Amino acid sequence: MSMLSRVASTLYWQARYLERAENTARLINVNSHMLLDLPKSVVLGWEPIVDILSDRELFYSLHDDATEHAVISFMVTDKANPSSIISSISAARENARTIREIIPREAWEQINALYLYAMESQHEVFSRHKRYNYLSKIILGNQTITGMLSGTMTHDDCYEFLCIGSNIERADMTTRIIDVRSASLLPDIEHEQSAFDNIQWMSVLKSLTGYQMYRREVRLRINRADVLKFLLQEEHFPRSLRHALQQIEARLERLPRNHDITKALQGANQQLMSAKPEKLKQDKLHDFIDLMQIELDNLHDSINQTYF
Repeated sequence: MSMLSRVASTLYWQARYLERAENTARLINVNSHMLLDLPKSVVLGWEPIVDILSDRELFYSLHDDATEHAVISFMVTDKANPSSIISSISAARENARTIREIIPREAWEQINALYLYAMESQHEVFSRHKRYNYLSKIILGNQTITGMLSGTMTHDDCYEFLCIGSNIERADMTTRIIDVRSASLLPDIEHEQSAFDNIQWMSVLKSLTGYQMYRREVRLRINRADVLKFLLQEEHFPRSLRHALQQIEARLERLPRNHDITKALQGANQQLMSAKPEKLKQDKLHDFIDLMQIELDNLHDSINQTYF
């Protein structure tokens, strides 16, 4: 492994920032659509979107209420929020700029183009009619960059760090979405829960682009138990926690000095597969997700200490 630590760290974080922007865009799009599917008697706020990304304290230091406009502004355009879409793409662009000699020129140009589009068209996200188009282009932009890097970049150590960054971010977002959405998405309609279960769990799947693949795999009516099992333990779905951990393990095995990290990751995988998430009540599910989040944090720290 001849690459500098700085380059490895830059590639890792470039991938994480881009993945974060895509995930946030999808999350907001799905929430916008779900509001239209629910009856007017159901009061569904935008606050869970803030909670999913654990930015509650920062959000309320800048805004008094979690109105639609405030949350959209905070999550999409606000540069004071380091996790906003604009901040994430801007950070990814800066990372890519400093390693332009490492990644294909076309990928750098695509990242720069995505940044320019996100900046120049950001006002569209405040219009309900234009929001879907804006966020869809953010998602498509990152998918294009990911495909371009996969198809044109040499699959050496540099590429492994990109893939590790993407998969850690995916695993992190999957656990956050399951935790917050399963607990508080529809807190005020418990007595009508059965009528809205389908919408609730469909939104969870769509937030992770998993609706069609779930229906293809499970073929049954959407329900909590099957969705949890699919998103946490399905081996072949790219955004399930299991798939992300397996991808990270496979990439780490191709890097030097990986023994301790790989061993710890195998332990996390065993915990995941020995669990029965579909049978966990909400408080136990929350504890299990907390445990998986701690494992992901430890994994990030180990990678940081070993390679960066």
